[in-house]
Formats: sequence, C-alpha cells, structure tokens
Amino acid sequence: MIPTKQRSSAPLMIATCGLLVLAACDEPVDFDLRGLGGGFTTAQAAQTATADRPRPDNRGVISYPSYQVAVAERGDTLSDVAARVGLPVADLASFNGVAPDVPLRSGEIIALPRRVTEPSPATGAIGTGPIQPSTVDVTTLAGNAIDNAAPTPVADTPPTSLPQTGQEPIRHKVERGETAFTIARLYQVPVKSLAEWNGLGADFAVREGQFLLIPVARVAAPSRADAAATAPGAGTPTPLPPSAATPLPEDDTANPPAATPDPEKPVADVGQASAPTQSTDMTLPVQGSIIRDYSKGRNEGIDIQAAPGTSVSAAASGTVAAITESAEGVPIIVVRHPDNLLTVYANVTDVSVAKGDAVSRGQSIAKLRGTADTAYVHFEVRDGFDSVNPNPFFE
Repeated sequence: MIPTKQRSSAPLMIATCGLLVLAACDEPVDFDLRGLGGGFTTAQAAQTATADRPRPDNRGVISYPSYQVAVAERGDTLSDVAARVGLPVADLASFNGVAPDVPLRSGEIIALPRRVTEPSPATGAIGTGPIQPSTVDVTTLAGNAIDNAAPTPVADTPPTSLPQTGQEPIRHKVERGETAFTIARLYQVPVKSLAEWNGLGADFAVREGQFLLIPVARVAAPSRADAAATAPGAGTPTPLPPSAATPLPEDDTANPPAATPDPEKPVADVGQASAPTQSTDMTLPVQGSIIRDYSKGRNEGIDIQAAPGTSVSAAASGTVAAITESAEGVPIIVVRHPDNLLTVYANVTDVSVAKGDAVSRGQSIAKLRGTADTAYVHFEVRDGFDSVNPNPFFE
C-alpha cells in the first residue's frame, strides 16, 4: 500500500514537470490538426476562385461586346454617373430602377441602356474597344515576338493600342424575392466575390431591377490527374510483342457454321414495337440550321436559325433557374439540370415559363424573335462557370 504522503505528492510532481516542459519552450505550442476530419483541403476554394473585376476607364465605363456598365465613385448619385458617361439621367434611372438623387455606393454597378463611346487610352483605359475574349495562344505570341524582334529599338514609336481581353460575365437582373445569397448560389459563385464585383454593402442588400455582374472564374491550373495523364511515358501501355514459344490460336471465324432454324420451335410473338429510347442527353431547342458553331472564347454556344415564331424547346428536363434580359431587353432563359449543368436560351420572345417552373425535355418555353434573317436562338451549355461544347450532348 502506498503511503498517504507519497500518493499526494505524485500529482504535484507531474504538474511540476509539465510546467518545466512548457517553460522551456520559447515558441508557442502549435498542434497540427490537419489530419482530423479527413484532412485539410483547399480544393473547394480553388474550384470557386473568381477573377478580379476589370478596371474601368476614367468615366467608370467597363465595356463588353454585348453591353456596357459604369462603376460609381464614392459620393456619386445617378446624376453624376450620367454626366460622366454622357447619357440622360432619366434613362439611367428608368433602366436601373433607382432615383437620380439616391446616393450610390463606391464601386456600385450601373447598367447603361445603350452604348456610349468605347473606352480608349484617351479615356484612361489600357486598351481600345470592348473587352474581348483572348484568342491568342502561346505559340502565336512566341512567333510574333520573334518576328517583331529588331536588333535596334526604334525611338519615339507609339505603342499599339490593343483591345482588352477577358471573359464577358453574365449580367443578371434582380427579381423580386431574390437576395445576393440566392443569386450567388444560382451561379455557383462566392457571395463575397459577387459583392466585390458589384460594390454591395456589408449587408449584401440588392434591390429589384438592379443589374449584377456575375464574377467569372479564374483560369485554373491543370489538376494532378491531368498532369499525370500527360506525363512522359503515361498513356496506353505498350502491347506485348508476339512470341514464337506460343503458337497463334486457330482461326475459327473464316467459315462460321450457318445457323439452321428449328422447324419445331414456334416463332416468338414480338407484339407491337415499343417507343424508341432517348439515345442522346439533349435535343436541339430548335429544328433549324446551325449558322454559328461553338468556339471557346469566341462563341460560347451555338446559334440555330429557323423561321420567326418557331417554338423554342427545353433541351433537357430541369428547372427554370432564371429569366433575365439582355441590354436591349430581349429575354434570356436559364434552365438548371442535374450534374451542375445549365442551359441558356437567348434571342427569344413570348416566354411561356416562369422562374422555378419544372420543364421537361422538348417542352416549349418560348418563341423565336426577329425577322427571317435574324430569327435564331443562341443556345449554351454551361458546367457551373464554364461553357462547354453543346454538340456532344446531341450525338
């Protein structure tokens, strides 16, 4: 049996040793908890990383091929923005659903109802014209650099004013009941990025009729799986060479025996033919001719021409995620499908569905607008952020 004096001193000795160990450490104790809960990972953050909003010119104008917006400065009202861009303040107020004398937040996006003078170095922009998708690859850049290299630089040569490059973001018009959080969830973007791009306040408040720019994804580095797939030596394994030690099997396919029907076996009654199964993931929204095919960075979808008033159908079953408008007030329908896919239908009229409606494959959702020369539907398939080629879904 342990004496009482020794038993009471044991905890004191352990505590004293612990204090000595802690006192001997000059650095704070840092426990590595990355292994808990399945391990720490930044994959989700990398997948939702967005690029920075382009810098506007001195007027606050950011120009894209389909629309233009203006960025408000601190202390601005709509009248100040209208004076800088050269548009009537009444037009801006009507288009954006805000009074001319309402104070605007710094960085708030104001949609322009029609185009103004394009940004250029004269207005403080880094390039001329609207922001265009980049279509120049590394090989072209290297070739141009070699071709344009000169042994002696020419003095006082003005630099060439090139257009800015970048992806055109979706412009979303806020509907009644929508919040910044529901919009961010709709387009799979962080709500913080949505707020930074559009100058939202700390409460992320949005108003009905307000136009928001949806942040575009930052160009991601190739994944480890892609890198491994393209590593030297990776790919299809080399087949084994033929060996003389093992003879080849006899070819029994040269003259296969003919199948003789059994006369006593009755012919099966197959009945009526069943309905054909759907062999493709999607169906064309319009039966017509493709006048512009998909080209990443140039045309993010396909343009299908047909007669004006032709029914535009849902390419696949899904739910209407949004119905917005272009700068000219033309409806744009967005339908959400499983596996994070979205389909977009632009240049339509007479929309027959509403946000939240469930639609089935082939169901009419709108009509083609325009004349015989301009009646076409611009159709896109998007995997989250990125546009993908729609053609494989129809094969």
